[in-house]
Amino acid sequence: VQLQASGGGLVQAGGSLRLSCSASGRTISSRAMGWFRQAPGKEREFVAAISGSGGITDYADSVKGRFTISRDNARNTVYLQMNSLKPEDTAVYYCAADKSARAGVRVEVSPYENWGQGTLVTVSS
Repeated sequence: VQLQASGGGLVQAGGSLRLSCSASGRTISSRAMGWFRQAPGKEREFVAAISGSGGITDYADSVKGRFTISRDNARNTVYLQMNSLKPEDTAVYYCAADKSARAGVRVEVSPYENWGQGTLVTVSS
């Protein structure tokens, strides 16, 4: 499966963006999906994840209450709505698919694959 992340851009602090992750090649409906981010000089970190059905979600503490992950399996697409953005949210955001079709979600980087090329989010103060 190929994943394409889009929707990044430059936004002022307090603003909003919605990222999309479109999958092609295979359906992702049976797989948990995750959003991760990587700031310059830092390791890739977990942001949010959603189960295949969409019934289970998890978020990094730093984004809880501000970001919302969702999915539309009919469109083979996962979304990340980002509100109340802060300068520390600046990073390249990646989507990825869990390697196995399993219940629940995982927050580590290693269980995920099919990383897209990423989309840059820049939040100015």
